[in-house]
Amino acid sequence: MKMYIPIEEPKWKIWLSYLMELHITSTTSELNKNLHVSLKNGRYQLCTDDAIYSYGDLYDNFYKSFKKVNWQPKAGSEALILGFGLASVPLIMELLYPQKFYFTGVEADEAVMELASEFALPYLRCPVEMRYADGYAFLMQNEEKYDFIAMDIFVNDTVPEVFEGEDFLHELKNSLNDGGLLLYNRLAATQKDKQASRDFFVGNFKPVFPQGELIDVGGNYMLINDKKFLERD
Repeated sequence: MKMYIPIEEPKWKIWLSYLMELHITSTTSELNKNLHVSLKNGRYQLCTDDAIYSYGDLYDNFYKSFKKVNWQPKAGSEALILGFGLASVPLIMELLYPQKFYFTGVEADEAVMELASEFALPYLRCPVEMRYADGYAFLMQNEEKYDFIAMDIFVNDTVPEVFEGEDFLHELKNSLNDGGLLLYNRLAATQKDKQASRDFFVGNFKPVFPQGELIDVGGNYMLINDKKFLERD
């Protein structure tokens, strides 16, 4: 499996990052008071003061989820990433699957988009269409269908309430192709987080996705639209 390595950095800095986290740059925006890019374990990491937004192929919640599901994408599969960050989800998909994807990345924070252009997009082999838009507004106007959707929108460590509502969840469902996979990221770091995510899964997610299932990946719960993806041939 090909590893994601930030080739623009000198080798000594990459080696040192396995011993200590190295600050690369910081910025601010209306949505995120503090955004920090660092080099850690040979990968770029994007963080706020309270949360990790991206961590290359070491963004474990999605990496572990892809390893658990039995999903066989076709060549040319369309993938929608809601909350693009530094492209962790596309990077992981390119590492795990040989097929060519067409990515649509939706990101509401212009500062994050600028960081992605510098620290993530150059490393992707598949084409990416970036959309500077609020994820809710984008989905409400969307008419496309996707083979895969990643719902990974956070403000710090919180999923904004608008992305938990029935209208948004129905639009997620309507935007999936038949046989398409949805991975919806939820925080599960504390008992309070876990209870809130379980309540959301039972009270909000399951009524829209009756065959949905919850995957515990340690620190996060990943909600999938159909438990058939957990079945092995």
